[in-house]
Amino acid sequence: MLKFIKGNLENIDGVEIYPMISLLIFFIFFTALFWWVFTAKKAHIETVSNIPLEDDTIIQKEIQL
Repeated sequence: MLKFIKGNLENIDGVEIYPMISLLIFFIFFTALFWWVFTAKKAHIETVSNIPLEDDTIIQKEIQL
């Protein structure tokens, strides 16, 4: 199976740039995510972390109104 994929990819001009682009996107995304985690305000993190523990009946009452 790999030889079929490799054979098709060898016929495409400039295909060697795609792995470099994907690695660059991967690196930039996780670097930005790492930076956001360390610079996020603790109040925001606390608010978001308590969302699963909040009572859903309040939200449901607001939706029904």
